[in-house]
Amino acid sequence: MAPVLTSPVVSTQWLADHLGADDLTIVDATVLVDLGLDGDTDHASVAYATGRDGFEHDGHVPGAVLADLVAEFSDPDSGLPFTRPGAARFQAAVAALGVSNDSTVVVYDTVDGRWASRLWWLFRAYGHDAVAVLDGGWSQWLAQGKPYDLGDVLPTPAPFVATERPDHWVDKAFVESVVAGDERAALVSGSPRDEFDGTSSPLTRAGHIPGSVNVPAETLLADDGTLARDPVLRDRLAVVPDEPRTVVYCASGVSASVDALAFAVLGRSDVAVYDGSLAEWVADPAAPLVPAAA
Repeated sequence: MAPVLTSPVVSTQWLADHLGADDLTIVDATVLVDLGLDGDTDHASVAYATGRDGFEHDGHVPGAVLADLVAEFSDPDSGLPFTRPGAARFQAAVAALGVSNDSTVVVYDTVDGRWASRLWWLFRAYGHDAVAVLDGGWSQWLAQGKPYDLGDVLPTPAPFVATERPDHWVDKAFVESVVAGDERAALVSGSPRDEFDGTSSPLTRAGHIPGSVNVPAETLLADDGTLARDPVLRDRLAVVPDEPRTVVYCASGVSASVDALAFAVLGRSDVAVYDGSLAEWVADPAAPLVPAAA
């Protein structure tokens, strides 16, 4: 029988105690980001790669498999980074990892939890609730002296059927309707404060969607990289207005998933991710930003 989850996050000790359990799949969702300066535009050029090299040579949780969020768990035809894959693509990618509908899944990354949170959200959005993020990820696993393996892991494919939950996402049209006052929802940016304020941006225009509040993903973490605990977590989310729905976004919908995870830990089920996020928003010259682009 698969281990039973009681929270959207699990501790390193919980995972260590369940290593080797039937129907438990551990997934490394690491993505590495290479920032370079585009000399023609003075904006950062961004390249993404999976964490395969580190997975094989630096180590991974025993039995873990590596997920490719750059290609397999994104839509290659969207023109935007990390757009969610369609149900068929997600289903095939999950099955290839050896995850079935009966599996309990624990996701981690070697960065700061944003990639694990993104994959966690994808699982939830496609109907799989038996999924959790490893609290503190790889850094906490090593800090606690837990065992690790080297080398590649070749999963045995398993049957998986995805069930879409459209309410987990909103599109640009919905956000526009919120800005116009035709829909009621709290807009929450998970971007760093300087990006929210418009003093820095990896995109061609800087700022945030009008009416948004800022809860940077990194402020939801404790000093050791684990998710902050209540009441600290609740206090940091207290700036979010009380609305019928909460929409989280960032530059590409990845860091926003940390905010979504924090809301879920507090028992909130009214949260959606604006999948296109600012990457889509700023591509429309008519879409307003605060502050206005210089």
